[in-house]
Amino acid sequence: MRTKTCLLWVVSLAIATIFGNGTATESVKASHYASTFNRTLFPSTFIFGLGSSAYQAEGATNVDGRGPCIWDTFTQQHPEKIWDHSTGDVGANFYHGYKSDIKLVTEIGIDSFRFSISWSRIFPKGKGTVNHLGVKFYNNLINEIISNGLIPFVTLFHWDFPQALEDEYGGFRSHKVVEDFGRYADFCFKSFGDRVKHWVTLNEPLSYSVNGYNGGSFAPGRCSKYVGNCSAGDSATEPYIVGHNLLLAHESAATLYKTKYQAHQKGQIGITLPTHYFLPKSNSAADERAASRALDFFFGWYAHPVTYGDYPESMKSLVGARLAKFTKAESEGLRKSIDFLGVNYYTTYYAENAAPVSTNRTFYKDILATLTTEKNGEAIGTPTDLDWLFVYPKGIHYLMVYIRDKYKNPNIYITENGVAKARDDSIPVDEACKDGIRISYLIGHLHFLLQSIKEGVNVKGYYAWSFSDSFEWDAGYTVRFGQIYVDYKNNMKRYLKFSCFWLKKFLLN
Repeated sequence: MRTKTCLLWVVSLAIATIFGNGTATESVKASHYASTFNRTLFPSTFIFGLGSSAYQAEGATNVDGRGPCIWDTFTQQHPEKIWDHSTGDVGANFYHGYKSDIKLVTEIGIDSFRFSISWSRIFPKGKGTVNHLGVKFYNNLINEIISNGLIPFVTLFHWDFPQALEDEYGGFRSHKVVEDFGRYADFCFKSFGDRVKHWVTLNEPLSYSVNGYNGGSFAPGRCSKYVGNCSAGDSATEPYIVGHNLLLAHESAATLYKTKYQAHQKGQIGITLPTHYFLPKSNSAADERAASRALDFFFGWYAHPVTYGDYPESMKSLVGARLAKFTKAESEGLRKSIDFLGVNYYTTYYAENAAPVSTNRTFYKDILATLTTEKNGEAIGTPTDLDWLFVYPKGIHYLMVYIRDKYKNPNIYITENGVAKARDDSIPVDEACKDGIRISYLIGHLHFLLQSIKEGVNVKGYYAWSFSDSFEWDAGYTVRFGQIYVDYKNNMKRYLKFSCFWLKKFLLN
């Protein structure tokens, strides 16, 4: 791959982009665009990085012994569920071009590179025979990251579940997955833990359980008939069954690491959770309770067990018998399972109280809240090319303070934070690289993250999403989240977007 740079950024244009909508950039001063706003304002040990995931970036789905995962099956059998009917067969071609990509992100000045391991590239059948070519790839990748002076930050599971285990026992719908995930994690700790010191067991279990089993928009594409066009599923029960087994799998892997490897490998292990922040739509007590419930369901569903050993009271009350119980041993293991909490934040929503329903139950109906992005005809923040993502930087500060106060102020890594632009191949690459909205997004969120740190939140690092354009799940290749532009129609060439230049200046001062 060959790297090219875009045109120089005109600062006045960037500032106009940032401050063109006061709603989204409230309290972000123009001075934050100046050279005085740089990484030296953050703690000296603070880690800045960029992120990726295996299925989105690697490609090479049929190369070197990799087994199929559920996203291979989902995209091939249900192209209608992917906006552009695409697959991750090519991704960003990271499998073949990782050396040049790692060199490129190193030049930006980051400290760390976050990636995930493809379970079925290590165990093509999910268990049993090891694919040594897959192991070799991740050994080479980790060594390349370290040789370039970067810290590898590694996720064990980022949604690409082995199809063989899905076929055998229904994947995370079965408790059998806990043992298999433990074996897979054990192998990874043993094979890579001498160099990897930051492990994430699961990325966004909420997204996996809700999008895969409530609405069916993600693999494996299960939902009730009253929710969507799915061949099978139960939106009232399966998200919670899957979520429970995800938590038990996390606990199994984390306990294994802490008892067998941590003392001599001297690493850390955690879990990455996504959430919006939620503001009450009105000042009414009912809407305030709705916002609190939304945070419980979106964040507390997984954060509460790894902090307190049980689900939030609101979930236990509203979901009832559909929510499984933890044994005493499971509860104890969960409470001791994390050294840090990964948090993925993109946007904020309003929550308005909603009446309970007795039929056609779903995850969203269980919350008893209507979630919206506008109030009195005004959007909550600057709109983007994704209808669910509005730029609201202050939300990350609200969220950090919320976690500090409710969840014992854990060590936090922001493991994803970013914004997408629509793909438009009709415009020149130089124009496509002018991502002013991404620069404003980074500035705003870093400003409020710094404020959170000053207020005592234990934020240890920040990973922008993502390092390059790639396959974006149900959106396919229709949107671009990357700091680096990928020319899909011209040999996957890389181009630095203007946000890269800003980030480099911020990091290298």
